[in-house]
Amino acid sequence: MRILIHGGFFSESSQSNETKHKKQQALLEILNQGKDFLKNHSALESAVYTAKLLEDNPLFNAGIGSQIQSDGKIRMSAALMDGVNQKFSGVINIEDIQNPVLIAQKLMKEEDRVLGGIGATNYAKDAGFPMFSTETAERRHEFLTKKQSLGTGTIGCVVQDRKGRLAAATSTGGKGFEIPGRISDSATIAGNYANEYCAISCTGVGEDIVSGGLATKIVTRVTDGMPLEKAFEKSFNELKPYDGFAGAIGVTKKGEIFYQESHPKIVFAAFNGEADIVFT
Repeated sequence: MRILIHGGFFSESSQSNETKHKKQQALLEILNQGKDFLKNHSALESAVYTAKLLEDNPLFNAGIGSQIQSDGKIRMSAALMDGVNQKFSGVINIEDIQNPVLIAQKLMKEEDRVLGGIGATNYAKDAGFPMFSTETAERRHEFLTKKQSLGTGTIGCVVQDRKGRLAAATSTGGKGFEIPGRISDSATIAGNYANEYCAISCTGVGEDIVSGGLATKIVTRVTDGMPLEKAFEKSFNELKPYDGFAGAIGVTKKGEIFYQESHPKIVFAAFNGEADIVFT
């Protein structure tokens, strides 16, 4: 039984030690809630549950506290992948929903499993999800003062359950001030991917992660027999020609866990089967 979570990046130059401590504490609390839930639930259920907890914490840029785009609106994306049946579901640029990962979960049962824009929002409404503004006063202030928030990004969770099943969930509130309609990596297989051998969730600059096909590459290499750490190393080396900004967390069916970033510092916490680990 393994669980890893991430909450984007932390900037030593622009964020305080107090903020760092808050994020460390929040991640450990969420990790332990996810770990307790995992004891009696599947990898897929636990990935959704834990990602929702991250979406509900305004310290992280997903769900509540999402970034505001250049036209003043919040649009969010999220994805879920079940390593058992290889199903991927997600929403892209959904609006007025508290937990995009819950919509991704519901879409798992649909024939059309990835929805975008107004279609995703309408689907959530029709499914009975209440309309909810995820804007916070801090995000509005950043928008009005044209201040880009640093050190935030995608949230994610990868899980190996007691039966060795794997799942990955990823959610984002965007990068802030982007052109409406931009699509991040979070609701693509470049940023969120799992099969029976490995599960990966990414964070960072979406365009760089998509260019590197990062999550899919790591999972494919593990599937082909490469150790997890080596798969990370090779895949991250392939970001270097364009100085790709990315971080990722991963777990294998054997219980190996690993994380890596191309630029410091990814905000993460993990349970490795014996002890909790948190970024420092």
